[in-house]
Amino acid sequence: MRKWIVTFFGTGFSPIAPGTAGSLATTILLTAIYLGIPQPSFPLWQTVLLFGCLAASAFSVALGPWAIEHFEKSDPQPFVLDEVAGICLTNLFLPMYGGWRQVWAIGIAFVAFRLFDVTKPPPARQLENLPRGWGILLDDLAAAVYANALCQLLLRLVLNKLLPV
Repeated sequence: MRKWIVTFFGTGFSPIAPGTAGSLATTILLTAIYLGIPQPSFPLWQTVLLFGCLAASAFSVALGPWAIEHFEKSDPQPFVLDEVAGICLTNLFLPMYGGWRQVWAIGIAFVAFRLFDVTKPPPARQLENLPRGWGILLDDLAAAVYANALCQLLLRLVLNKLLPV
């Protein structure tokens, strides 16, 4: 059971870019949840994102030591709960557009998160050195903060008028 949780239902076992696979699975799940809400409101959407971020973060810290031992690496590639938390944090407090425009915004958040998760600007890379599950998680949350800031700028200042309806 722990293996399925830390790999986000097996997406972390992707032979190519498991972090991207976990991020993409989370993005698809968030899109499905958003489109499945009959009358999505900003508070409800933020609650979904906050719950996802907090749950994935708590499981990352709790199951991180087990995953490190099981996969025999300090930041095991199949472990993608940190990406789940990162995608949720990246989407938190972004503008809400409604309908398919929101799907575009969620997709832009995915791209921004992957950009910063791969490049790991300071202090993200340094946070990887923290012990146990904290190092696995916090570098991704730092990347998510950068991605959220970029998305806030892009969505509010540039793409607000360009996103298709």
